[in-house]
Amino acid sequence: MDLPPLSDWPLPYFEQLEARAPEQIDLVVIHCTELPDLAAARAAGERVLYASGTGNSGHFYIDRDGSVHVWVKPSRIAHHTRGYNPRSIGIELINRGRYPSWLASRSQGMTEPYTAAQISALRGLLARLSDELPNLRLIAGHEDLDTDQVAASDDPTTLVYRKRDPGPLFPWAEVLQGSPLRRLAP
Repeated sequence: MDLPPLSDWPLPYFEQLEARAPEQIDLVVIHCTELPDLAAARAAGERVLYASGTGNSGHFYIDRDGSVHVWVKPSRIAHHTRGYNPRSIGIELINRGRYPSWLASRSQGMTEPYTAAQISALRGLLARLSDELPNLRLIAGHEDLDTDQVAASDDPTTLVYRKRDPGPLFPWAEVLQGSPLRRLAP
């Protein structure tokens, strides 16, 4: 399996994120950005949301062309999945998801397929991480771990899932083929 080259592009606040030992990491969480492109994802990642001077972000971002960008090194805890950040690596795939009406009841379909280049790069990255992180054994989708429902933005009487990524078009069987990782049940 080809290991993709990694492009270092650290977030401006990455040094303010809490450090951790590699042994602490046992889980990878797969996300999609639910934004139109890498530039929009970067703008969202750079947005400071917390008193610590940090924001929400994954560790790795995989663009549609298969390029892999490192925004937060695994030695730091990124904010990507409530309740799982200290033990996990967040991998974001550029994909429109439900953009721009994430929580509208009429736009819950996710219709953009992931590219072959993204899936190949993801498989290579997962192989690399499995080799580098001694306790990495588990993988999950964001939707597996954050199952909260909220009122739809266009109809407060209808509940929608807060997170649906990576979504129904994510090829789990292909990604896990030959991988030592096993899917974590919610």
